[in-house]
Parts: sequence; C-alpha cells; structure tokens
Amino acid sequence: MAKDIDTRLAAAIEARRDELISLTQDLIRIPTLNPPGRNYREICDYLDGRFSEQGFQVELVRAEGALADSDRYPRWNIVARREGRISGETVHFNSHHDVVEVGNGWSFDPFGAELHEGRIYGRGACDMKGGLATSIIAAEAFIHACPDFAGAVEISATADEESGGFGGVAYLAQEGWFDPSRVQHVIIPEPLNKDRICLGHRGVWWAEIETKGRIAHGSMPFLGDCAVRHMGAVLAEMEETLFPLLASKRTEMPVVPEGAKQSTLNINAIHGGEPVQDADYTGLPAPCVPDRCRITIDRRFLIEEEISEVKAEVSAMLEKVKSARPSFEYEIRDLFEVQPTMTPEGAPVVRSVANAIEKVLSRQPDYVVSPGTYDQKHIDRIGRLKNCIAYGPGILDLAHQPDEWVGVQDMVDSAKVMALTLAELLLPDQQG
Repeated sequence: MAKDIDTRLAAAIEARRDELISLTQDLIRIPTLNPPGRNYREICDYLDGRFSEQGFQVELVRAEGALADSDRYPRWNIVARREGRISGETVHFNSHHDVVEVGNGWSFDPFGAELHEGRIYGRGACDMKGGLATSIIAAEAFIHACPDFAGAVEISATADEESGGFGGVAYLAQEGWFDPSRVQHVIIPEPLNKDRICLGHRGVWWAEIETKGRIAHGSMPFLGDCAVRHMGAVLAEMEETLFPLLASKRTEMPVVPEGAKQSTLNINAIHGGEPVQDADYTGLPAPCVPDRCRITIDRRFLIEEEISEVKAEVSAMLEKVKSARPSFEYEIRDLFEVQPTMTPEGAPVVRSVANAIEKVLSRQPDYVVSPGTYDQKHIDRIGRLKNCIAYGPGILDLAHQPDEWVGVQDMVDSAKVMALTLAELLLPDQQG
C-alpha cells in the first residue's frame, strides 16, 4: 500500500512539472522588493486566486503596526488551509514572498523568470519563490492523490523575512497562527539543497557602538577630541583580541559552511563626523574635528554561548580601550538579537522528511544548521513550536547573487519529498 501511494504521488508531481515551472515564473515576475516592501498585496492576491480555486480556505493578514508596516507599504501575508476528511494534525509550509534588491552584474532579466537549460533565473528564484511554488505543487498533488487524508495542510506566504520577519512570521506567531494547538509540523522551504534538512540556525546580536569626542576647528585638532581616532583604537583592539577570541570558539552544531562553525563578527557599517550630504551637494565638507563615530556590528553566536557572554566580551574590549585612552567615552545600543535554535534530529517532522528524502533520492539526508537566521526563530521563540525545520530546493550560495536561479529538477525532487512527507504525517495507514 505504501509503495502504491509513493508511486502515485511521484506520478502526480511529474504530471505537474510544467505547472511548477509556470507557477515559479509567475511568482518571480512579481517584484516584491524589500526594502521598501513593494507588491506584497499583488503577490498575495495572485496566490489567493490559485488557493481559492484549489478549495483552500484563505485569509489575507496585514501586519498592522508591525515594524515597517505603513499605508504606502502595507505588510501583507496570506495563509491558506485545506482540511482533511477526518481530524488530525496540521502540516504547515511557510515561505517568505519578499526578495532583496537586484544589484548589478545580471546576465538575465532579474524579473524575467527565463527558463534556460533546466534553470529558472530571477531575483527570488532560489530564495525562495522556487521553494514556495514547490510546496504549493506538492500540497496540491498530495490532496488530489490522497483525498482521504487526516488533519490539515496549510501554506503561507509571508512578508519581510529578508529584514527580520517582523511584518510576517513574527506577527503571525504573535497572533497565534503557529500555536502548537493548531499547527504541529512546520517546513520552511528555504534553499538548503534538496538532500539536506536544516535543523536551525546560529544566534545573532546586532548593536551600534558609538565613540564620543569633542568638536573643534580642523586646523586646531588639539583643541578637540577626535571620535574617529577613538574608533580606530576600538577597531585595532578588535583585531588584536576579539577576532582571535571568536575564531577559537567552535560549535557542535552542524553549521554550514565550515567557516560558520566558529563565532563570527562583521562590521556592517562605519560613519564618523558630519552627516553625509545629499547627492546633489557639490561643496566641500566643513573643517571640523568629528565628535562622534559609529559602527554597526553583526555578531553571530553559537548554541553553546549565552547572549550575556556575547555582549560582555564586547563591553570588556571597550573597557580595555578606555583604560588606555583617558578621554575615551563610548555607548553601546542594542539593535536586534535572536537566540540560536536547533530542532532535534528525532523530531517527528525531521524523521518524516528524512524518510522521504531516502525514498526519493536513495540516500540519507545531511543534517545542517544555517549560518544566518530565518523565520524559524519566530516560530520557535514566539510561537513556541519546536517541531520546525527548513527544507527546500535551491543552492544557498546563490541567494542574493546576480543571476540567481533554481533548478527545475531540484524543485520536482523536493516536491516529491514534501508530498511523501505529507503522506507519512497525514495518512493514518502510513503512521506508526
């Protein structure tokens, strides 16, 4: 019986190959750029039409009052649900519909969604409209082939993952959409490769460090106190002590790539002195000693580290600089923090996806952890739903790159994995 279902589902996915391609292309051609958050309602309306035709109950949810939500750029999300014939658990596929800026260096139209040699090119093809389309086709094929399933299948397309997810999954989690009493299994089709199961991600702390100085005329810098020089001392101390310290920390998490198995810190931005003038300003800057300098840091930390320890290391470094520079003053401002998360390999959704990968690809999956965060953080920390993973088609290294693409065969294979996962979790005679 199980093999018969597996065969039927594989055939149902193969029969929808062209439909999978066209759906992916349609999604890519809607330029949901974030920032600022363009065309969010357009893509939700497009999906609403498709879901409604397939018999899903559909709700459009605006994240009113969430970070970045405005009347000009409202943060729209869509959640579609298809109930089975008997009660049971709910499997939820969550994809973000926003994409990052295009950037330079493209050989293909970023929103042309051109199919070339088995690949669909475009911004968001890999990250993650290919995954969204794959989950939709997988769900539709499963429902058609196995109409007597138990429980429910849910699919969501959510806003703002690329900028923290606060207008998307975080908002839905706060509103109870991911409460474990209504959703039991979540799969996020991020592009981690079709033979990998992503169990979670490292933690992140963003902060702004500002050094203080005293303004004076640039011809008499001795009458002032240069905040940029103070920041130079901070950067030198980072190189001397902080970066080597972080490089010495290693994790047991299966983080990919290899370099992300240690703690890392990136300096995202630096600015000192007077504000940057408008682009049409053609004059010279004023001759002043800068009385302020700021850097933004992006600290990625491991499940073995405590956030208090992470922050204390930076504070200790700054205090060391202060002890050597009598006029040194600084301020640290927290911007954003997320705890690491990792679902156990023995969790139900992990086991079911692993079984499906073995059937479709004839190999055991690799278990990985993402170097950066994604919306699992909100499902875990706000929704309190631990049975959540990322699994989807696409190559992570292509995300945010020019000529981003997703492979058609990878999507087909991943759709088969998703459909078989639904069968194991929602067909009573497959459970056990």
